[in-house]
This record gives sequence, C-alpha cells and structure tokens, in this order.
Amino acid sequence: MITATQIERRFDETEPATVGVEEELMLLRPATRELVPEIEMALELAGGDPRFKRELPASQIEALTTPCRDIGEVEAQMVSARRDLATAVEGALELAAAGAHPSAPITGEINSGPRYDAAATYYGRGILGRQLVFALQIHVPPGAADCALAVYNALRSSLPEIAALAANAPFFEGRDTGLASIRPQIAQLLPRQGVPPPLAGWDEFAAALAWGETAGFMPDPGSWWWELRPHPGFGTLELRVSDAQTTVADATAVAAFVQCLAGWLGERHRAGESLPVHATWRISENRWLAARDGVEARVLDLDSGRPQRVRDRLAELFEQLGPVAERLGCRAQLARAGRLAERNGAITQREIAAERGLEGLLGWLCDEFLAA
Repeated sequence: MITATQIERRFDETEPATVGVEEELMLLRPATRELVPEIEMALELAGGDPRFKRELPASQIEALTTPCRDIGEVEAQMVSARRDLATAVEGALELAAAGAHPSAPITGEINSGPRYDAAATYYGRGILGRQLVFALQIHVPPGAADCALAVYNALRSSLPEIAALAANAPFFEGRDTGLASIRPQIAQLLPRQGVPPPLAGWDEFAAALAWGETAGFMPDPGSWWWELRPHPGFGTLELRVSDAQTTVADATAVAAFVQCLAGWLGERHRAGESLPVHATWRISENRWLAARDGVEARVLDLDSGRPQRVRDRLAELFEQLGPVAERLGCRAQLARAGRLAERNGAITQREIAAERGLEGLLGWLCDEFLAA
C-alpha cells in the first residue's frame, strides 16, 4: 500500500509547470455514425501505438499526450494523435469527440479483462454499460507536495467554472436533455464521482487509499473517480471535470485555463497566502448549475451565496490569469477559452442540431474531429 511519504516524494520529484492530456474519443460506424464496440479493431489498426489505449466502454478509445513543457506542445501532440488515428482507421471507423453521443442507446458493451470483469461483478454490468461518456482529463503538477495539497483543496472551488466552460453534451438518446452536459448525471450512477472532499494532509489520502485497497474493489488510485484527484503515480493533480471537446483548439483552450488556474494558485501558496477551502456541498451546488446551464449559468458565491453570472466569474478569472498565461506561454489558448465562455460546445451543438437535425449534428462532429 502506498504511504503518505511515498505520495509526498512523488509530488516533490515531478517537474512543475508541465501539462498532459488524455481525451476519450468515440468509435463510430461509418455508415450510420452510431457508437460501435470496436476498440480491439481500432487498437489493431493503430498498430500498437502507445498513444492509444482502451477504457471501460468498448466503443471508446483514449488518446494520451506525454507530459509537455507547454500547451503548444500539447496541441501539437493532440493534432498528431487525432490525425494518425483517423488515418489508421480510415474506411473501417469514424471518430468524433463530445461529452456524450447525441443519439446512442442508453447502454453499450464494456470491455473484458480482469479489471473490467471485477468491476462488472461489483457494480453490475447494466450500470457499467451506461457509462457511455467521454471526458477530457488534464494533468498538472503544481510543485512540491505541500503546494500540491493546497492547490488541490483550493482548485475544488473552480470545478464548476471549468465544467461550464467545457460543457459539450446537451443531447442524449436522441433528445435534448435540457442540460448543457448530461455526462455528470450518467457518471454519478457509480460511486466516488463529482466534487471531491478536502484533504487535511497526505496521510489522510493514503489512509483512504489503503481502506479502498483493503476493501478489494478500489484496488488503486485509478478507482477513485472524483472530478479532481491527486495522482500519486504521476505526481500530478488530474482534472476529470471537462467533457471531451469536439476540436483540438477547444480542448487546448480548456487545458490552458486549467494549467493557468493551478499555476496561479501555486504561486499564491508559495507567496505565503492561505488558499480558500470551501465546503464540498457548496461547490456541488454550483457544479449542478454548471451542468444544467453551462456558460449561461448563474453560480453562487461560495462565501456569501450571492448569485453571479458564470460568464462574469470567468471574465474575472481570465483577467487574473493573464500574467500567468504570459509566463506559461499560453496566451493564445487562454484567449480561445475566453471565446468558449461566450459560445461553448453545448451552445454550438444546439445551433447545429437546430439547422441540420441530430443526424446532421453527428456528421458535423465527425467533420470537426480534424479541424484546425
């Protein structure tokens, strides 16, 4: 079992100010653009490329970057991965990215293997089969272990703003759900989802991991599916709150926002500032509003309870993050995030569906997969 000392050492060893991304992509049947459980075909066609791996749904493939020096490198790796995967599966499969498929049935096939079979036994294959959701996961190492802990506790408060910016799943089962993102509502069928609890120290986190390992069905940190979690293997904070983004440009805009937020909080901690730690239930209330209304939401001030337009809150953050973006070399991507605050994926999907219907929306998602 991993100890608090081992967790601290891993965070201390990780190079700060880097960033990495994992994106979960849809595998589609070319003729109909429905989800198709062909992960084994996709991996075979990709020739064992280590950038691509399987996840729980058999109709999903995950594409990974390495830890990158800046968002520009992340963008280059994501463009290359999407292009190379599309070339590898051309004629056999189509690819698209969004938080959920607009018209897929509610359940689908899940992968087999020791880990997935054990999960099916514990959670039920019917519940796991409903996890047809697609996320953008962003890894940021905030620095030394004490800084990483402080940033983790404070970054929880910004999960709703990140989720609102990245909301990209308004349709599900062939209908408009009324939400900007249905993904968190599907994910919460499983435990250990949503806004994570604050941590008083790394010993508390190590004790939680040990408890889960002893229980037998949380065998490693990857079984804790919070929307923000410390990753002891990488020495990073992993943000799991964002929907998969239709284009690389949108994905890297969200990643830049996350990297700047983490960097800004880390700088404040190292300057001696005590970072805020808000109650999970208050953040969760804002998380619901972000899922429902996306960038058109009115979120609640976590101290006073006063409502505030999330667009105004995001504008404040973008202004505060400007100097950090300059130092990290991602001003252009943060500017793109500002444009997403006005018209994110959920808004765009609804506009396309209103013009072309859901079939046209699916075609547009596929067409945009390799867009610049």
